[in-house]
Amino acid sequence: MDGRRLDCDGRVNLSVATSDQTLDSSMESERAAYAFLPQTPIKSTDAHLVEFSEAMREGKAAAQAEAAEWKHKYELEKAVKAHRHNTVTKGCSNCDKEKLEQLASQLTLETTSVDPTSCCGNHEICSRQILQDECPGTNKISHDKIAARKAPFKLSWGCNGDNNGQHKHDFVSFEKGDITTAERSNKQILLKWESPPQTVLFVTKPNSNSVHALCAEMVRWLKEHNNINIFVEPRVSKELATEDSYFNFIQTWDNDEEMKTLHTKVDLIVTLGGDGTVLWAASLFKGPVPPVVAFSLGSLGFMTPFCILNPSELYRECLDHVLKRPFGITLRSRLQCHVIYDSAKNEVDTEEPILVLNEVTIDRGMSSYLTYLECYCDSSFVTRVQGDGLIISTTSGSTAYSLAAGGSMVHPQVPGILFTPICPHSLSFRPLILPEYVTLRVQVPINSRGQAWASFDGKGRKQLGPGDALICSISPWPVPTACLVDSTTDFLRSIHEGLHWNLRKSQSFDGPVA
Repeated sequence: MDGRRLDCDGRVNLSVATSDQTLDSSMESERAAYAFLPQTPIKSTDAHLVEFSEAMREGKAAAQAEAAEWKHKYELEKAVKAHRHNTVTKGCSNCDKEKLEQLASQLTLETTSVDPTSCCGNHEICSRQILQDECPGTNKISHDKIAARKAPFKLSWGCNGDNNGQHKHDFVSFEKGDITTAERSNKQILLKWESPPQTVLFVTKPNSNSVHALCAEMVRWLKEHNNINIFVEPRVSKELATEDSYFNFIQTWDNDEEMKTLHTKVDLIVTLGGDGTVLWAASLFKGPVPPVVAFSLGSLGFMTPFCILNPSELYRECLDHVLKRPFGITLRSRLQCHVIYDSAKNEVDTEEPILVLNEVTIDRGMSSYLTYLECYCDSSFVTRVQGDGLIISTTSGSTAYSLAAGGSMVHPQVPGILFTPICPHSLSFRPLILPEYVTLRVQVPINSRGQAWASFDGKGRKQLGPGDALICSISPWPVPTACLVDSTTDFLRSIHEGLHWNLRKSQSFDGPVA
């Protein structure tokens, strides 16, 4: 094997025998490649934890770094096109290059850094690796109403709800130069509180008397029986305070700055409504999201596994279980979208990234022309979209707009990004499923006849003109939703009950013909 071997701790060693002959270029390039491999010792018993933590802190940071690099290339590409348009053939001056470099640095996305030494090293995943205490670059704002700290928790692997250690084996193994993948069992992520939760945020569907009454009853029960601090939206706080002075203990936020610090105060989120209520609850958090317990009180239930047939009884059992015992969660990925306008000249003209749980849609709006888009995946050209538009979806959003446009239904914990055209002007344009670590860039070409419109989870439409671009990557902050049973069982139940998937009458059978 030319002196190359893998130690038992997972580190790569190169022992190349010295000789009088110089190494050729192929050997030098190979050594350079091995030099970039991580040197952190990996215990074979914790391979499943390493796989999870590396995906959360390396894959996401790499995707955001690629997005920043694209912005730089995109600005240079615009400069070249502008000079060609003005018939200038001498190239950019040094001053122009400095301006482009300055603009690219201003448009660089903020990347999150996770300390690799912050993990506890045991058979659990530290909560700060998934839900950090605060957003990067966000200053804490003291709040006099809440003095207690957030309830810490740990995430661990389990098999059908059991933490029995069946997954303590290598996912990828190397033996005699061969690469093999180890057999994998069903892995369910379990959340276990290290101290009891103290603060719960209620997010409710508006304009519903039954939901309002249930919210008031649940708030009263949590306060009287568990002494839980309650947060609600300003709208709900005003309604409850007007209805009964008993609810004066309820807390809320007064402005956007206080809302940005919610994740530092709230231990658990309870949503009362449908999937739209879950989307709204996730949109309140621009960074880490506390665990979400979603009760189904709407028309769809792909993300709301907890059903309430008898509200006065069942919700107490569900909340008691979530507050006091370990429960399964589904980590639902979110897309981080950044709009780059062709007219942006400085940092003031740029906008903050937008996080979506379902999908971002780029369509032609009211224009009579077909949407014309150029799509890139990392540094590779994907295709030109000509049609009604394009959907870039998470796997959680695979059962939403993407499914209606012909995309596939995907398990929410499958790591991927869905690339689905809307009524394409080509019969061979079929949907794609891309890995989650890639970064997508969709731009409106300079020679596009019309404009495009981008909407994020069905709201917040933004107009994209020729030269504008949209960059999408997976956010490092997922939305953890509580499971009624486990991720797979809840997903299959939702498509059977919500979509009546493959529901048909069975063929009759009267026995063999004599």
